[in-house]
Amino acid sequence: MSRYFRPFDPDQPLMAKCGCGRDHTVGEHAREAEAAASPERDTERFSREFIEATLVKALFPHEPLRRRFLQAVGANTARAAIASLLPLGALEAMAQDRKPLEKKDLKIGFIAITCATPLIMADPLGFYKQQGLNVQLNKTAGWALIRDKMINKEHDASHFLSPMPLAISMGLGSTQTPMNVATIQNINGQAITLHLKHKDKRDPKQWKGFKFAVPFEYSMHNFLLRYYLAENGVNPDTDVQIRVTPPPEMVANLRAGNIDGFLGPDPFNQRAVYDEVGFIHLLSKEIWDGHPCCAFGVSGEFIKQNPNTFAALYRAVLTAAAMAREAKNRELIAKVISPAAYLNQPETVVAQVLTGRFADGLGGVKNVPERADFDPVPWQSMAVWMLTQMKRWGYVKGDVDYRQIAEKVFLLTDARKTMTELGQKAPAAGAAYPKFKVMGREFDPAKADEYAKSFPISKLA
Repeated sequence: MSRYFRPFDPDQPLMAKCGCGRDHTVGEHAREAEAAASPERDTERFSREFIEATLVKALFPHEPLRRRFLQAVGANTARAAIASLLPLGALEAMAQDRKPLEKKDLKIGFIAITCATPLIMADPLGFYKQQGLNVQLNKTAGWALIRDKMINKEHDASHFLSPMPLAISMGLGSTQTPMNVATIQNINGQAITLHLKHKDKRDPKQWKGFKFAVPFEYSMHNFLLRYYLAENGVNPDTDVQIRVTPPPEMVANLRAGNIDGFLGPDPFNQRAVYDEVGFIHLLSKEIWDGHPCCAFGVSGEFIKQNPNTFAALYRAVLTAAAMAREAKNRELIAKVISPAAYLNQPETVVAQVLTGRFADGLGGVKNVPERADFDPVPWQSMAVWMLTQMKRWGYVKGDVDYRQIAEKVFLLTDARKTMTELGQKAPAAGAAYPKFKVMGREFDPAKADEYAKSFPISKLA
């Protein structure tokens, strides 16, 4: 029996302690000594027992029922039944077939926002270590620094704003470097927050002359704010000012009156409410429900040089994302990502964001469970929409090969393969370009250029 994991076996009678003083039999003592001398065999045994325990829990999720089942049939009979129904051997073979990691010690950059939840929680919850990785999470001050550290190979992988790998791969604002989106870190999870002095100015047409902050030019925050303003008749380039401001500085700038509002990531929208500085005017999901926000990305060179390490990192992040998707886990996740090493925020602020039950800063309490979610699929139609907005607002000139860029940067095929291996619900083969609606208007990625040129307020008009 493994010295790490000892499941209860109702077939075995209770035994007195061994002479060593521990609660096991003399025979178990001998087997544990043998395991200690052969750590590889012990690890295999632990892996098998872990799979068996996980499958029992999956079949009998309610603990009382699970306990009665084990007591009724015995653990050995239960194992035999599971083995007859589920391909344990295949699962074990898949685990054993994983190739040696080219690089075990990794540095991953992140910005201290809830958008990075899967990347962050994978550290304290041990998902990286389960894949044999020793990850150092490096809290980084701003997005330009995130970009530069990836280009300069100071970080092996990174938390990105979803449009950033597109921009970097195209050489927009930086040296052209092939970069990839492996997963979307979060969907929704943003908001427009205004200073409390503007609580009577809820109509965007009253915002001319306002100063807004966004975290980066190549961000969904910038594109969604511009879209929202323009749909309400406000030209984001002439009627307001939009300033790039690191997320941790947004609340302080709001308090100081340097900005009137921001479309930013959480937890800073909620932190503005918590500090009684601002109110939440609009959740970004009300602009585009299910929109991508941040991403987990690596360079093309890293994937080529470290394919096995990339696969292990992929598994860790997708496993974390699957856990984060479950609403029942959100309070626990808030607890583990709130400390100083990660978000450095009051747990109550983070919990309000992740659970979707939050104070709005106007005296109300809202319940919006989908305020933030963690669907990891890097749909290529999302990339195409981002490219249309880059063209619309003059960040990219000339013709854009939307599909070629989207398919090169957004690794949907890799995501589908890894999600399937992990037993997660993966996108269907051939489904890469779903349509969606932004402020009620359908986006058809097959008509991207027509869409980019269709807006009355744009730099292409």
